[in-house]
Parts: sequence; structure tokens; C-alpha cells
Amino acid sequence: MEPRVSVTSFKDISVRRWSLRSSCSLPYGSFANSLASLTPDAEEKPAISPKRAYVTMVVLCYINLLNYMERYTIAGVLKDIQTFFGIKDSTAGLLQTVFICSFLLLAPLFGYLGDRYNRKYIMIGGLSVWLLTATASSFVNKSQFWLLALLRGLVGTGEASYSTVAPTIISDLFTGGKRSIMICIFYIFIPVGSGLGYITGQGFASLTGDWHWALRITPIMGAVGLILMIVLCPNPPRGAAETHGEGVTEQSSYLEDVKYLLKNKSYVWSSLGVTALAFLTGALAFWLPIFLSRARDNQKLSDKLSDSSDSYIFGAVTVATGILGGALGTTLSRLFRDKVPNADPLICAVGMLGSVPCLFITIFLASASIPGTYVFIFLGELLLSLNWAVLADILLYVVVPTRRSTAEALQITVGHLLGDAGSPYLIGVISDAIYSGNTERKFDSLKYSLLLCPVVGIVGGVFFFITAIYIAEDRKAVQQLLGESTLIWFKEEKQQQHADSHNAQTKTSGQAIAYMQFDTQHRAHKQDIITYASVTASRQSVSKLFRQLLQRCLLCPAKS
Repeated sequence: MEPRVSVTSFKDISVRRWSLRSSCSLPYGSFANSLASLTPDAEEKPAISPKRAYVTMVVLCYINLLNYMERYTIAGVLKDIQTFFGIKDSTAGLLQTVFICSFLLLAPLFGYLGDRYNRKYIMIGGLSVWLLTATASSFVNKSQFWLLALLRGLVGTGEASYSTVAPTIISDLFTGGKRSIMICIFYIFIPVGSGLGYITGQGFASLTGDWHWALRITPIMGAVGLILMIVLCPNPPRGAAETHGEGVTEQSSYLEDVKYLLKNKSYVWSSLGVTALAFLTGALAFWLPIFLSRARDNQKLSDKLSDSSDSYIFGAVTVATGILGGALGTTLSRLFRDKVPNADPLICAVGMLGSVPCLFITIFLASASIPGTYVFIFLGELLLSLNWAVLADILLYVVVPTRRSTAEALQITVGHLLGDAGSPYLIGVISDAIYSGNTERKFDSLKYSLLLCPVVGIVGGVFFFITAIYIAEDRKAVQQLLGESTLIWFKEEKQQQHADSHNAQTKTSGQAIAYMQFDTQHRAHKQDIITYASVTASRQSVSKLFRQLLQRCLLCPAKS
């Protein structure tokens, strides 16, 4: 009779292959496993790789360059446009105003979307509209100035989507001193793009003999940027750089975001400073090339230099001061930030107030010396360029990651509404009011209207001094909030690893018990087989012996 034994095959037992990186490679409670439970596994949710982060940075900077080239191409050929359409200063200033006004309508919308939805898709959509409208604006004829103004307004859609979202992506790719450097590089392309806008605008107009071609070069380059963004740019989790790639997923309404920002005093006062800076730079960037051209006419220098030279020179000065000023501002910020907690707004205040005397000298020296005027333009723009990268960094470290796009959007809205949306038009209106049809006063009217810019510079410096009072406290509040978020993530990660380790131990124990049961059953089965074989062998031996005895008993009588 064969024994009935339930035997489990080795193939039915799953044997786990442990690795040195596994938190369960040793029994639960061991020293190695305890250390593993205290350190989150970076491979669980990896952040964007450094290589991809730098590639993304290059693409964002390239598109930022094109954005500002597009914005100031009009200023580079403004004299040709005035001649083509036969418009006055106030009407010409309206071109820049309607362009900026699209920010006022669309920046809050893109800021809301940027804090809640895929930021890459938002930028792609905005840039697509920008390419189409910018291309269409280069085909208007002499009787369609209204269409040019309308299309220029729609071009602002691309900048509204891009300017509100791109800085927040950079903040989620880098942190600390590296983020300050990357923000500096990104914002350096604002003056660089502006300067190249003057140069390429006037250059293509002169090369082709038609100012329309000046508006076609940036859409061609922009198509390349759009393709690069689609292929190469990621959408990192919000706050990824500050939370080990985990991201911050706080949910809040738009009204709650606005209330939070209005209570953030550093954000409010720095935004007012940005508004003053935007008013100043917007007016100067739009009108200074025309102002210098009229200064040449006033000095009877038009025969010595072509009318287009001022756009080239002013563009080159803008590029140089943008690079130097941005690098200098970031260097000063990194040098003094650890020693002086409110160093950043103080740097901005010094830049604004330091530019005021340079602007006064520029305005009054232009009628006497054009070369001397460019020296003070260089110094004034250098001091103003200290602010751009520093101001962007201020916003990123006084606002929590989940509200940064909204903060960017509101700052852009207020800055353009009260700043460069109206400043070119306002300067043009004042100039027309002083001009009153007197040809001899055409230069003086623009000169006196530009005196509004240094006054606004003084007000902006005061705003930054007020920002310096509150910035240390607001920055500390954000750091504490991010620290709490990181601590919560750390605890959850530890609990998850503990649970995984316990489950793995339980599974391993179950496997061991199953194997022991199998081994016991296998040995019992083997013993039964041996016993059965022994009994069978014994039976066979006894039967053989009995047959031999029987044969002997039967044979013996026959012999006798």
C-alpha cells in the first residue's frame, strides 16, 4: 500500500532574489535595514535629470530671446512705420500699448492654468498663437493700421502664456545658488532680445527696403523654438527641486491664491517696484532711438550718420548692459544674501535710484553731445539691468511653489497695466501736447515728456526699500512651509518602506514555512518508501527460504 502524501514541487515556491539595495535584504530590524528605513530611496520618484534640465534651460532661454526680439522689432523700425502710415507720436505709442494690453487680459488666465494644469501644453498653445499673429501682422497694407494694432495685441498671447509659466519651470528644475544663476541667465535674454530686436528690425528693413520684413524674421525662428519645446521640454512636478522630486500638490482656489499674495507684503511691494521699473524701461526702450534721431536733426548731424544708426547703437548698448547688469546683479545677490537677509531689494533700490541722475543727464546732454549721451545711457541701463534677475528670484523664494504661476501672472498684469502698457502712449501724448504743430519744438517736446521717467525711478526705489523691511520674514515663512512638506513626505516614505519591509518579511516567513512543510513531507514519504521496500524485501527472502526448505523435505525421502 503506497502512502498518500501531498507533496509541493519546488517550482510552486517563488524564491525572491534579494539585492544589496533592497531594504529587506536582511531580516527586519537589522542594522542595515534600519539605515535603509531612514533614507528615502531616490529611485522611487526621480526628479528631472541634470542633463535634461540644462537642455530645457537652453530651449526656454532661446524662446525668451525671441519673445523680446519680437516686442522691440517695432521700436527698431518705428520711424519707417510712422512715415508709412502717416501717424503722430501718440498713435505710434499705441502700437506698444495694445501689444502690452493683451497681458492684462490673458496673464491672470495663464497664471491660473499654470498652477493647475500641464505647463508645457499651455506654453505650446500660446506660442502657436504668437507665431500665427506675428506672421499675419507683417502683411498689412497702408490703409490697415487698425489691423496692425489688433494683430500686435494678439501677439501678446504668446508672451502672456510664456512669461507666466517659464520661470516657474526653471524654479522646479534648480534650487539654491544654481537656481539664482539660471534665473539670471534666463532674464539676461530680456535686454539681449530687446537689443537684438532693434538691430534685426532695422537691419532687415534696410536690407530689403521694406519694414514688413522686420516682422517676419522672429516667426521663422520661433517655429524652430516651438518644435524644440515640443520635443525636449518636460513638465516637472511643482516644487520638485525643493522636495527631492516629489513635488507639492496643495489644492486651493484662485481666490485663496490671490488673498495669500495680497497678504504677502514682500510680494506686493516688490510688484510695485517692478511696475515702476516696467514704466521706466518701456518708455525709454520705445522712445530713446527716436529721441536720439531727433537730437541728430537738431544738431544738423543727419548728413554724417544715417538715420538708422541709432537703432543699431542703442540695440548694441542694450545687449551689453543687459548681460553685464544681469551678471553683476546676480553676483552681488549671491555675495551679500547670506550676510544681509534683505540684500536683494536693496540691490534693486540702488539700481533704480542710481539710474535717475544718469537719465537726467542723458535727456539734457543729447542736444549737445551724442557720444556723451550714449555713455550715460550705458550707465543708466546698466544700473537698471541689475534688477531683472534679482526680482525674479525674489518672487520665487517669497511665494510657495503651487502659487508661483499666479504670482507671476498678477505681477505681469499690474506691472504692465500701470507700467509699460501706458508709458509709451503717455509719453507720446505729452510730447504731442507740447509740440502743438511747431516743427522747431519737435525735439524739445519729446525731451520734456521724457522727464517723467526719472521721477518714476525715484518712486520705484522707495518701493524696493519698503520691500527690504519685510522680505526676511516672508522668505522664512516659505522655507518653513517647504520644510514641513518635505518632513511629511519623509515620514510617509519611511512608513511606506516600513510596510514594504514587513510585508516582505511576512512573505519570506511564509515561504520558509512552506519549504519546511515540503521537506518534512518529502522525508516522511521517503521513509515510507524505504520501509515498504524493506518489508517487501523481507517477504521475498522468507518466501525463498520456505521454498528451499520444502524442496529439501520432498527430495530427502526419494534419496533414502
